[in-house]
Order: sequence, then structure tokens, then C-alpha cells
Amino acid sequence: MRGNSNPIFWRDPRMPHVELRQVEDGRQVCYAPHSHTQWSIGAITGGRSTYCYRTDRYQVTAGDLVLMNPEWVHNCNPIEDQPWAYFMMYVDTDWLTDLRYRAGLLPSPQWRDISTPIISDPQWYRRYCHMAHCLLDDSRDLLEKQTEVVEFLSDLMHELASQPVHSRTQAPETLRSLAAYLDEHVAEDISLDRLCDHSGYSAGHLVRAFKQHFGLTPHAYLVNRRIQLGRRALREGAPIVEAALDAGFADQAHFQRTFKRLMAATPKQYRVASAKQQVDTAGGK
Repeated sequence: MRGNSNPIFWRDPRMPHVELRQVEDGRQVCYAPHSHTQWSIGAITGGRSTYCYRTDRYQVTAGDLVLMNPEWVHNCNPIEDQPWAYFMMYVDTDWLTDLRYRAGLLPSPQWRDISTPIISDPQWYRRYCHMAHCLLDDSRDLLEKQTEVVEFLSDLMHELASQPVHSRTQAPETLRSLAAYLDEHVAEDISLDRLCDHSGYSAGHLVRAFKQHFGLTPHAYLVNRRIQLGRRALREGAPIVEAALDAGFADQAHFQRTFKRLMAATPKQYRVASAKQQVDTAGGK
């Protein structure tokens, strides 16, 4: 029997560094390759799925935790209509960097990627789910929720500190400049010729080199950034059509299709969760 396929989003403006997503029936939830600006950690709570993380591919099952570095391309999808349910938590990268630095786990307040992609340990799984259920419980105090998040992430960062540090290959300066250019002009209609003029690369070399270092073509990178921009606007309460146009989409319908493809949720589902949470916190919960 199928469960609820609609995603549940939890956010609290008093804890802006954390966002939680729950899917109880993920058989129809399919993601295109994408990335996040946040560090992410998910828990498979039912069934199995395929986890693609950069160039690696894993089969994950109930009880596994999956970890994702910021800007690393990934997707996680169901296997042939088999049951699949999960939590996913997004953690602000600057906030987590500060947490690691103040704990003495980083030599400077600069983000370092975490090499571990999967944790298959019942203890960590139970603690994650306990934290997630605490966040979703409207009867819990703010202090309790903050404590659960900080305690879990602090302990996990100490645990992962013993793992080898992953050294991310730095993209050539020309490609970094090109990515920054796309970030600055995210809402504009940018042509490949314009990118070639900016970089000095031929079209074929530009697309291949960019994808090699960023995991996405320049167009996919731009679309991913637009969805991140639109997602932030929806989280702050902007109307869907305004979020769509400000993020560079031609119309609301195009934004909706793309948002669903990358987020496996509609803009309305995401925005309604934000509005509800704002009402709840204003009411003193």
C-alpha cells in the first residue's frame, strides 16, 4: 500500500541554518542531477534507492545515511517502483564550518569537504531519526530542537574528523571565472557564444571542461543556480510568479517544471511549507 507521496518540509526562521525534508513514499520521486549550496545529510527510512554521487554509484537501503558536500552533483532515485522513504537535512555551509572550526576540527574557518559518502551504522541512524522527529514535532521547545541539531552534528563531525580529508581538485582559473560569471548573471539569457567570448574557449572545449570540473554543463549549472535562487525566494515568502521571473525563468510554468525535476516537489508545496512554518512560529510554537 502506498503512503503519502507529497513531501513534508520543515523550516523555522529562528533556525535558518537548517532545513528538513521528509518523503514517506518516494516511488514517484525522481531527481535530475543537481547540487546544493548547503552540506546535506539524509537517512533512508524505508526501501532501497540508487545514490549517484559525482562519478560514483551506490545502492542504499533502510538504515543508511547519505552525505553530500556543497556543490557536489548527485541524485538519489527509486529502484523499479520499490518502496523508498527518506529524510534529508540541509545545513548552511558557513554555519557548519564555524561549528567545526570552534570544535578544533578545522585549522581555519574555511570549508573542507568530507570524504565519507555513506554511513551504515544503526547508532547514527537512530540518532538522526530522533533529531528529525524532534524537529517535526510542533510541541517541542525551540531550545530542545537547537540542542538536538547541535549535539548530533557536533558528535558526527568529531566522528568524521578521523576520516581522510578529501582534497577537492581546484578548477582552472578560467573555469572558476566562468562559474562566477554565471552566478552574477544567473537571471539573464546567456548564449554559448557569450561564454566563449568571456573564457576564450571554443564551444566544444568549454562544455567538456566545465562539466569535467563542475559535474554539470554550463546550462545545467545555470538552471541549478536559478532553482537555488527561486527556492530562497519562496522560502522568504515571495509569490511563485515573482520567484520565477526574478530567477530568470520565462514564465511560472517553466519554473514549475524545472523545480519539480530538480526538487521532486512543486513550488507551491515548498512555499506552503514556508508559510505554515512562519505562522506556527508567530503563534509561539
